[in-house]
Amino acid sequence: MPEAVLHDGSSIEVEVHGSGPVVLLPVDPRPIEGEQAEEMRKWGADPALGRSLIDGLSDAFRVVAFDYTGHLMAVPKPDTLTPDNVSADLLAVADAVGAGSFAYYGYSWLALSGLQLALRTDRLAALAMGGYPPYEGPYAEMLKVTTATYEKAIDPPPPATEPVEPGDWGSVQNVPSEPQARQFVTLYEALQDFDDKAVRLTCPRLCFAGSADAIDYAEEWGGTRVDLAGPLTRHRGELEARGWEVAVLDGLDHMGAMRAENALPVLRPWLERVLLQRSQAFSGSDRMRPMIAVVERSGR
Repeated sequence: MPEAVLHDGSSIEVEVHGSGPVVLLPVDPRPIEGEQAEEMRKWGADPALGRSLIDGLSDAFRVVAFDYTGHLMAVPKPDTLTPDNVSADLLAVADAVGAGSFAYYGYSWLALSGLQLALRTDRLAALAMGGYPPYEGPYAEMLKVTTATYEKAIDPPPPATEPVEPGDWGSVQNVPSEPQARQFVTLYEALQDFDDKAVRLTCPRLCFAGSADAIDYAEEWGGTRVDLAGPLTRHRGELEARGWEVAVLDGLDHMGAMRAENALPVLRPWLERVLLQRSQAFSGSDRMRPMIAVVERSGR
């Protein structure tokens, strides 16, 4: 199993499945089981999300899967999780499997990481962003949320005395450790001056979100609304004019649009179109070149 060395010298395991154009997937390839899996299902999450995405793509693509979020929680980077270093980490994964050119799909904060990557390399063949808008992204709001999380990590609240109702994000009391929380404050602090409206990219790109993807946080979690679907609907025309393909999945929230059965019907046909069909067209033009050369030499 390949390993990639990240910006802080730590290593992350990488799984490779299938053959064809390379698609980087920052997901956990191992399904989560037991009580944790049952709790995830209550909140609408798929404990086998990574495996489901791999299985849904690896018959046509060379899928490179790596649990970047899980690695960050196990080996936090409280002072160094900057956009530059995240991009360097993603390139290190591509290097570890010998991928000179590759597509990337990320969801939520991993989607914005893909946008940062696209600004720092010419190796990106295609970019797919799910659950985070590439235009008018909620960077200030996410800084409030992550700062509030960090403050709770410093002074953890007492354990909840009553069960938390699935979907009630404001009532969640479980908090990460101080280093785990601080690394995301570091990331969003570094993004406060980022102007996504000024971004111009040339690679094929897709963005999607559920139409109900907006989370209202209580005062103790920053007291802000993180609207991830709104920018796609408000600025769809502008995004499409800039070359983005935009999909809004009716009725789905953040967890729902993340699920493989909802994401794959959007992601896979798009990848086939921008990677496989383009590759086939290029191969066909290569086959025609000798014939064209003969015609040119004969003067026909």
